[in-house]
Amino acid sequence: MKHILLAEDDFDYASILRQYLEISGFKVTWAKDGAEALTLYPETKPDICVFDVMMPKMDGFTLAESIIAAYPETPVIFLTAKGMKEDKIKGLKLGADDYVVKPFEADELVLRITNILKRSRRSSPVAVNEKSGTKMAIGSYIFDSSNYSLTHSTITHRLTEREAHLIQYLFENRNRMLKREDILLEVWGSDDFFSGRSMDVFISRLRKYFSEDASISITGYRGLGLEFMVR
Repeated sequence: MKHILLAEDDFDYASILRQYLEISGFKVTWAKDGAEALTLYPETKPDICVFDVMMPKMDGFTLAESIIAAYPETPVIFLTAKGMKEDKIKGLKLGADDYVVKPFEADELVLRITNILKRSRRSSPVAVNEKSGTKMAIGSYIFDSSNYSLTHSTITHRLTEREAHLIQYLFENRNRMLKREDILLEVWGSDDFFSGRSMDVFISRLRKYFSEDASISITGYRGLGLEFMVR
């Protein structure tokens, strides 16, 4: 049974939505505001989060930013009464997986949740796990693919499974142009719009990880792809 953390300040709306999700086979933990959801997250370790954007104490964007920074593998769907393009772009830039505008049919939300969870299962980084115990030098870094770590001097970055999978795939195909769709299909299991936005967030994170070594760069080419260069 997949676990959903639902953050929604409208009691009646949350009650109906929670009941429908439970009938659809999900376990649901409901938080009445963003601050409560942030407290509940470490206790519940949900498979996916569904956050209303406009909430007291802490809005959905701030909540998602905090959770994604600490647990970047957790999928997030935003619920909002606004249809503004700016809000949607802001949510996607934070790393959200989807965005649903109220009012919506509960069946639509269930379908979106199910599809995101399927994508997450398909993109499980088996390729990294199969090479357990391997360490490799990437410039002045040591990448440990089995322990999900990237070390430079005295600094060690603890990686998520997807970050480790992405680093390994880029390094194995270093110094050549890679098509975006090839990276997405290999690491995310899908080349749709939301996976693409997620990849952009992960690439930005990797650029920060590798910023200590000027011989390493990740260069994007609009409409083509990107190149992981190790000189």
